[in-house]
Amino acid sequence: QVQLVESGGGLVQPGGSLRLSCVASGNISSVYSMAWYRQVTGKQREFVAQANKAGSLTYIDSVKGRFTISRDNVKNTVSLQMNDLKPEDTATYYCKAGPFHGAYSWGEGTLVTVSS
Repeated sequence: QVQLVESGGGLVQPGGSLRLSCVASGNISSVYSMAWYRQVTGKQREFVAQANKAGSLTYIDSVKGRFTISRDNVKNTVSLQMNDLKPEDTATYYCKAGPFHGAYSWGEGTLVTVSS
């Protein structure tokens, strides 16, 4: 497994942008899935976006056209560019990597708050 550290969260007004970054402690070039999830307190963690090893990108419908995921297998990072942010995007965002023998690595999360 790898250790994951997210950064880039913060407070932004509706319509604004943020870029989240996740740095892995090891090489991710062979890791099948690098993904972002988010969770609101009291609710289940939900999938946001994935970049798989083959280059395929997947998004939850609510962020399509606004969020862009990208992975850099040289820098061992995965980023999430978030544009046109809405209050309903407020959540703690988590980076996920794997699988590693059936298990996944998770970061500690970074908080995104969209509010005027």
